This record gives sequence, C-alpha cells and structure tokens, in this order.
Amino acid sequence: MPRYFIKLSYNGGRYNGWQIQKNTAVTIQQVLNESVSKVLAEQIEFTGCGRTDTGVHASCFYAHFDSAKESLHTCQTDWVYKFNSILPNDIIVSDIFKVMPTANSRFDAVQRTYQYWITTERNPFLANTAFYVHENLDIDLMNEACKKLLLTKDFNCFCKSGANSATTFCNVTDAKWVKKEITNQPFASGHFLVFEITADRFLRNMVRAIVGTLLDVGKRKTSVEQFEKILKSKNRSNAGVSVPAHALYLSSVIYPENIFVNE
Repeated sequence: MPRYFIKLSYNGGRYNGWQIQKNTAVTIQQVLNESVSKVLAEQIEFTGCGRTDTGVHASCFYAHFDSAKESLHTCQTDWVYKFNSILPNDIIVSDIFKVMPTANSRFDAVQRTYQYWITTERNPFLANTAFYVHENLDIDLMNEACKKLLLTKDFNCFCKSGANSATTFCNVTDAKWVKKEITNQPFASGHFLVFEITADRFLRNMVRAIVGTLLDVGKRKTSVEQFEKILKSKNRSNAGVSVPAHALYLSSVIYPENIFVNE
C-alpha cells in the first residue's frame, strides 16, 4: 500500500494539541483522520512529525498516511483542494508527496525548528498569535546565553515534570534571537523579537521553558553565568516559568532526500 507525506500548517488556538486523546475530539490528528477518510472513502490514520501541545501552532508540519490510492501525488493539486474543502479553515494542506513504504514522518525527521514570537507593542490582532512583553529586553545578553544551549546535550532542566521521556538528550544546532519588523499589514504589523531554535528533537514544553528562562536573562534577573548553572543543574525547578503556548510555532522540518519517491 502506498505511503504519503502531507505538508500542512495550522492555527492551534482551539485545539488540544496534535495527538488524539480519549477525553476530547478537538485535536489536529483526529480532525485530519476523520476529514481525509471521508474524502478518500477509506480509513485513514495520520502519524505526525511531532506532538505539538495545546494551543501551539505550526507553519510547517508533516504527517504520513497509507492509502490504497496510487496516484495522490501525481494529482496533488486536485487532492489538496479536496482535502482543504472539507478541513476547517485553521488547518491547511499545501502538498502531498509519495514516500518509501517505511518512511516515518516522526522518526525520519533529522532537524526541526521552532520559533517563539514576542511583540513589544500591544496589538489586538496579535493577542492569540504573539506574546506581549512590555519590559526592555537585552537581546545581546539573551544571545550570549543562547550560545550555552549549543554546548549542552542534556536538557532535563527544561523538560516538563512527568513527561516520561526516554531520554532528555537533544542536539541543538542553532539558537538565537532576531529582530523582525512587519509593516503594511494592520492585522500583524509591529516590532517583534523572535526566538529560533533548531535541534534533532525536542522535549515536551522544552522551547517554552527555554524562552521563559532567556527572558529572565533579557530582563537582567538572571545572568548568563546563572543560566549556564541552570543548564548544568538538570533541575526543572531552577529554570524560569514556561511562556504561553499561543506564540510558539513549529516552522521547519527537514528529511533526508532518499525517503521521497520521484516518479
């Protein structure tokens, strides 16, 4: 049976995360399963590239599924349209790829990037998509602290208590704060600070805990040296609070080329 990847994006504001749960039907995975099953007239079950938490968004997300249909990727424009015609407006499919039968959207991903968006100006149109911080932040100090993340392997100090991760080791290859300015778009204009972090894998709540601790550095409540000690302590109680989920985005997922089928 052919296996496919879909590329999608979603606003996670009204969803209880990606993964199907027993106590709620409002998850990205369940909505996709039900919607695409109707379109293809067969039982479809998606496996996602990650498990975003409640309220977290994705501007780039991949999921794989098996289908009896052989030509979804050769008529992708038609199928993308059909999928989107039945999906809610806050979940959008943008592409379909045929992949090797053993390809796995979660375990074959070699690199993931998250972004956390902070606005320094109040804007009613950003209330659910960016985190407002009124204090002046020292971006140079925060970027100095980011360098310590690249030298760290065990991120237990940023792992949510009770997450039961098999390992707390992650390979962070990039972490930085960048300034961005968006103009001429009244629903999203403003001055932003964006935290970007890339790694092979992430722990539950890891990025939001890192951002909260880095904000303490930017507010000069925590020194770079203290930040380094927090990392070495491997103790979640030593780190800062987790920032809200609504400003976090999965923004990139990279796969090896050899899992894709070119026909």
